Amino acid sequence: ETFVYAKTLLSLMMKYKHPEGKFLIIGGGIANFTDVAATFTGLIKALEHYSSDIKEHKIQIWIRRAGPNYVEGLRKVKAASDKLGLGLKVYGPETHITAVIPMALGLMEHLPEPDLSQACGPPVRKMISGAGSKPSTQKPAPAPSKHTIVTATPETTSIVYGMQNRAVQGMLDFDFMCKRKKPSVEAMVF
Repeated sequence: ETFVYAKTLLSLMMKYKHPEGKFLIIGGGIANFTDVAATFTGLIKALEHYSSDIKEHKIQIWIRRAGPNYVEGLRKVKAASDKLGLGLKVYGPETHITAVIPMALGLMEHLPEPDLSQACGPPVRKMISGAGSKPSTQKPAPAPSKHTIVTATPETTSIVYGMQNRAVQGMLDFDFMCKRKKPSVEAMVF
């Protein structure tokens, strides 16, 4: 199933060439029940099938994945990339999910890829530099007390990770019923 999906996606990416190449970012949160190594088997087959076309179209592939067997999955896909000469960049939970896109687009310095040759401990994350970002207009959190309650404001928005269509639809329906000016869901990442 993953092979067919990856093959379809890659074939669509190669329908038209772009002089500067293209990016394929494969990412997600930390899976609970998905065997990452098993899903990467289909991806590796698709990469083998299209390796020469990927190089010809200058497609850069960046992967950020975590979950059951993620280390084994990242090892396999990195080994396949090295064998095929594709230059994939692979990251696990040590890299924040939102860091991969600015790295791929050259907006921030590339973080070193994890050492997949050893067993890994808990992820260690560095803060992402906010250079060039706007200063926050958000009010500071209230001073801690015995029972601090922080509530959402009419301007609060969210990014929903995963295929949470039903939850997102419920949030948008609620926004509509409350006549909220701006939807509370900023984006869905899956």
